[in-house]
Amino acid sequence: WPNSCLRCYPFEEETTTMTNFRCLALSILLGFSSVENVDSFTGISPIRNNGFSTLRMSTLPTTASEIVWTPSIKSGARDEILGPISKYCEDLKTVTRRKTRTVECGPIKFGSEHPIVRQTMATANTADVDATVDQIIRCADKGFDLVRITVQGRREANACLSIRENLFKKGYDIPLCADMHFQPKVALMVAEAVEKIRINPGNFADGTKDFDEHIYETEEEYAQERGYLVEGMIPLVEKCKELNRAMRIGTNHGSLSSRVLSFYGDTPRGMVESAIEFADICRSQDYHNFVFSMKASNPLVMVQAYRLLAAEQYRLGWDYPLHLGVTEAGEGEDGRMKSAIGIGTLLADGVGDTVRVSLTEDPEFEYEPCNRLAEIAESRLAAKNPEAAARQAATKPYDDTRDITTFARRQGTLPEQKEGENVDVRGYLHRDGSVLSAVTPEMLTKENIQYLYQELGCKTAVGMPFKDLATSDSILLRTPPPSSDTESRTAIRRLIEVSMGVIVPAEELEKDPIPNAVALMSLSDAIQKKGKLPNGAIRLAVSLDGTEEEETVLAIKELNPVTILLKPDASVSRLHSSRRLFEMFKKNDIKSTVIHHFTTDTDNSNELALQLGTNIGALLNDGNGDGILVEQIGNNAFSVDYLRKTSFSLLQGSRMRNTKTEFVSCPSCGRTLFDLQETTARIQNATGHLPGVTVAIMGCIVNGPGEMADADFGYVGTLPGKVDLYYGKEIVKKSIPNDDAVDALIDLIKEYDMWKDKETEEEEEPALVS
Repeated sequence: WPNSCLRCYPFEEETTTMTNFRCLALSILLGFSSVENVDSFTGISPIRNNGFSTLRMSTLPTTASEIVWTPSIKSGARDEILGPISKYCEDLKTVTRRKTRTVECGPIKFGSEHPIVRQTMATANTADVDATVDQIIRCADKGFDLVRITVQGRREANACLSIRENLFKKGYDIPLCADMHFQPKVALMVAEAVEKIRINPGNFADGTKDFDEHIYETEEEYAQERGYLVEGMIPLVEKCKELNRAMRIGTNHGSLSSRVLSFYGDTPRGMVESAIEFADICRSQDYHNFVFSMKASNPLVMVQAYRLLAAEQYRLGWDYPLHLGVTEAGEGEDGRMKSAIGIGTLLADGVGDTVRVSLTEDPEFEYEPCNRLAEIAESRLAAKNPEAAARQAATKPYDDTRDITTFARRQGTLPEQKEGENVDVRGYLHRDGSVLSAVTPEMLTKENIQYLYQELGCKTAVGMPFKDLATSDSILLRTPPPSSDTESRTAIRRLIEVSMGVIVPAEELEKDPIPNAVALMSLSDAIQKKGKLPNGAIRLAVSLDGTEEEETVLAIKELNPVTILLKPDASVSRLHSSRRLFEMFKKNDIKSTVIHHFTTDTDNSNELALQLGTNIGALLNDGNGDGILVEQIGNNAFSVDYLRKTSFSLLQGSRMRNTKTEFVSCPSCGRTLFDLQETTARIQNATGHLPGVTVAIMGCIVNGPGEMADADFGYVGTLPGKVDLYYGKEIVKKSIPNDDAVDALIDLIKEYDMWKDKETEEEEEPALVS
């Protein structure tokens, strides 16, 4: 074994010969995952003695050269020693919490043996002790278990002592977490006052953030720069160990150090390796009271990074808890949706021990979505919910072949035009993700049809509908109007003429045909009828319920439906039964488009966003699914327009189809240098009509160039009353007064040819009745 590999894992027994050394090293490396008591592991140093290689227990390492580093992923040493990644969650078929150690944080505990911890972040200026104490009390009263506060410097560190003391005097023992960037020495001070320290590997020891590319000819050159990381971290680790403080090693996608970016790129792998490097330093000091986080504003990146980190922990034999969050999620339903897509996906597999929903709102408003995501996760645990266990057990066996080290989206086959067809079917579905809307016959009446056109996102001219950027691609019409209702049938014809698919149950079409409709059948009915369509129908759609046998599913290839509506039966787990079907599609090269059919009876818009993000987002995060149909059951709490827009938000949050400006908006904290909520509203109002454009709105320099990796343009507070504007990661305009900054942002977008004027609502001509 290479010397560098042998030093990657310490062990307590001392060997005296090369033979014993190699045998012991081999047994430990191959059986490491079964070792439970790793807390006593300490650093070791190899020495030469009379030609024999021996190991001697040393004091705790103090330099990078003495520290035990995890085997290299780039050189292949990790795979060679520990084998390939095997799993990222406890069980792929049954929802089970990933087994972790317990991390103590004052009166609360993180880990799989404890409830999911709900937390938030204060937005008050930390130096304003009274305001911060009042806000923390409101958060505690709301139900949060922990509150994070920002600590920019010594003034805020000193304030934390008063904040902690005042909270105790008022009877509040809710633990506090200090959010640290750039300031290792200040972190040492604040550790005296708070129960937890969050450090960002991207800037904790790296100093000022830069994006300069560093060229490393070898991995040894990259490793040589670990010295300053060790120098900055060890004093804090010693302090946390001495005071029994918790730590979060919190990597952010957008704030990876230039060193990591140059070596690993702007990737989930870089996020994971950055965190592992800091964990190695903690472990070298026999300190294990820490958790990890892998945050990103892009839910796909966030999910892949967390899965990769969980998988690495399994093969390294580590068991540290995970803090989940989508950073800069935004506000309103969009912010809740994006958080649910990321957080809900991981919790659905039993991954995650504490949750923060980052919204551009006051922190108290984060509690409801945070708590609800935790409740949904806990309701899925097979060990705690017999009904959930039964649904998971009812899913038929299948092999899960997903590769969590990369992301690839399954692309369904789009409709193709056939010779002789007099309507254009190519618009029934969209290549980047389709939105289908459920419509009732009442909506098609003469009195309502103009409203329906608007609700479906159509433009109209002289009463005629036309598709726009965010128009529903197709509609589901369970009960069509009779052919005697000529006004309603004319409305249907007009929708079909602008390439909107009209999907109708086959039994309804057999009773009263609709020319050029899409006939919907269950797969079993379609097989029985050999795909024969009712009179007038031009395409077939089939519905699946997740219980089908593989030999039945194989018939889809011959039936060649224009789309599949996937609506799992209530008796099986939606997540697992859907994954099973997609595995069958992959195995048998079935390329039909799949639309997730989601039914809901909620009348709460926030709950709907969380349900969609958790249930459908989890599958879209796997790369499985070509669109969404949301259908209300039992009530009509939401308009067609609202469900359409919510569906498009799901697709955009899942990085599929962009139909509006994407905003990456930080949730505000004590560092924020302007009114973030008011500014965000102004920017959204001015630029919200630019699909394909991403604007980052960051309250301070910490969340500026660091945390807006996905953005085209950045609006970043730098000094009180001043804003810097970015194009990508480059500052292009500095120190703009707040009052002028939004107009300057518009000018910048125009300068890069990404602006278009808002469309004005033109007065429509009276509708013509044919």
